[in-house]
Amino acid sequence: MQRIANLLAVQDGKVLLLQKPRRGWFVAPGGKMESGESIYEAAIREFHEETNATPKNVHLKGIFTMVIKENDEVVDEWMLYTFVSHGIEGTPFEQTREGKLAWHSIESLHSLPMAEGDRTNLLFAALNEGIQYGTFEYTEDFELLSKRIQTSNEH
Repeated sequence: MQRIANLLAVQDGKVLLLQKPRRGWFVAPGGKMESGESIYEAAIREFHEETNATPKNVHLKGIFTMVIKENDEVVDEWMLYTFVSHGIEGTPFEQTREGKLAWHSIESLHSLPMAEGDRTNLLFAALNEGIQYGTFEYTEDFELLSKRIQTSNEH
């Protein structure tokens, strides 16, 4: 099973998002974990590679199972670990081979084009205390079929 780590940087009421060229969807910078790497290390490495910035005050905000189904049959499944940082050091790229980077208001997470599971977990990461867990089931075209969410408020 593939393991993916992403990181949402929050600073001055804004979030740093990457707009992917294929669908035009917005995502938090991230990517695949490397062998032997912790989820924390992967999130920071991927964020730095995709943004040229270093996240500060990094915390885990969500652990999700992502399932792609075709006719009720699972065709792909992966784990997503979402982190949040409060502030960054350095100046982010404006564009990379991964897409365009820009700061957006937290409120824009409600309306920017993105996978609905991403919308759910990024809004939680930006606005809430605690950790969110869940499972998102999609069609192969990333239409959300179902979601199950749990939260905890450890301090």
